[in-house]
Amino acid sequence: MWDHLTEGLAVTVWEPGPQCQDEVPLLYLVRVDPERYRFSAYHFRDEGLSAPLTIQEWQQRTGASVLFNAGLFQDDYSYLGLLFKGGRSLGTKRHPHWQGLFVAEPVAPGVRKARVLDLAVDAFAVDAPPYREAAQSLMLLDRHGKARVRLTGKRAHQTVVGEDREGRILLIKTADVVALWELALCLRKGFLGIHQAMAMDGGTSSDLLIEADVLVNRGQGSEQLPWSPLVDGSGMRHIPLPSVIGALPRDKTPQPSKAPSPLKGP
Repeated sequence: MWDHLTEGLAVTVWEPGPQCQDEVPLLYLVRVDPERYRFSAYHFRDEGLSAPLTIQEWQQRTGASVLFNAGLFQDDYSYLGLLFKGGRSLGTKRHPHWQGLFVAEPVAPGVRKARVLDLAVDAFAVDAPPYREAAQSLMLLDRHGKARVRLTGKRAHQTVVGEDREGRILLIKTADVVALWELALCLRKGFLGIHQAMAMDGGTSSDLLIEADVLVNRGQGSEQLPWSPLVDGSGMRHIPLPSVIGALPRDKTPQPSKAPSPLKGP
């Protein structure tokens, strides 16, 4: 049962339990309609900051209604793989083995405003990007229902970006650790509306936040809701993130960039 927050934004929780052999913990899911919300990628260096921000600080800076962590990064916080903002490259070279690419805000009219590309079959021209926003990471589950990760047994908190069969974007955050292989199989078996999905950075970097004002505007507090940790951060560890992706209503004017943070670099 989805809880509709605003037009184009809904949230729910799903506890797979025995349906997935009790191997997958409770999942927080946020569903975003790209026709109502636009997506923007952010990297702290592009913002003129000296150090990464926590997801709460990113929300204060960007004014995004929903924020989630992007893909993986190197020790110096450089993004691993493709990362585009406003058609500009903020990342490194295309990663040769990672086939997932979240894209948004197409250059050409009449194209879906956000989607997950499978680089094994979908084209993406780096020299003339067809989307203004893009973030590369691991392909998790493809359109044929095939798990695209290895069976390693490694368990961690996970952030997943998917799309459903109606073209809406699904943001998924695990409430506890899980192996990507089991998560992929569980989504395929138990979440029949999912079309394909990719895994963003996991572990301590896994994070997903809903703006508290969404609830205020709705006239509802978050204390009694099963997904309240997405709003108040309870039970979640938030570390500074070098790169995030935000979703803002299309009728909302973007916040201007604020002065660089006084945080010191490492």
